[in-house]
Amino acid sequence: MSDSGGCIQAKDGLTTEALAKAMQAKNEDRIPFTEMVMEQGLEFQQGSVWANPPAADIALPCAVQNEIDLVAAEKLKAAGVILVAEGANMPSTNEAIDFYIKNGIDYGPGKAANAGGVGVSALEMAQNAMRTTWTREEVEARLDEMMVHIFKCSSEAAQEFGVPLYQGANIAGGRRVLEAMLAEGVM
Repeated sequence: MSDSGGCIQAKDGLTTEALAKAMQAKNEDRIPFTEMVMEQGLEFQQGSVWANPPAADIALPCAVQNEIDLVAAEKLKAAGVILVAEGANMPSTNEAIDFYIKNGIDYGPGKAANAGGVGVSALEMAQNAMRTTWTREEVEARLDEMMVHIFKCSSEAAQEFGVPLYQGANIAGGRRVLEAMLAEGVM
């Protein structure tokens, strides 16, 4: 887990209790990791998590644009990462993405993996327009439906054009925009 000041590493894995405390510190108490009291087994590392990534299978860059460059991508590979799923808008540079692909690291681009945030915003606008509220479970069910649809469209486009999944996501997203433009008579 990381924030703008650094990251918390759990060398032996993150317990449910430690995760709950970190979430409360960040989401409720608004405390930066630099001011948190570290639980046993947790270490704070100043600076970017991508500068010295721990051994991991999955990397989830969820903060800022271009936070993972080629050097950081190489370090992720060396740390054992086999999947990068973006939870932000373009956190990987083009050089990093090329490196993932050429080195067998599965890649979930932000336009697909990060679509949940945009989807929840759309659901919030829909609730406001209808002057209603949905339960957390209803929102999660609708979000789950959206994300499954995005994966299905991305996967089908990838199979249709014989390209990797991340390119299928680009094609599916482009199709969606084109269909909307045609429907609006823009083209």
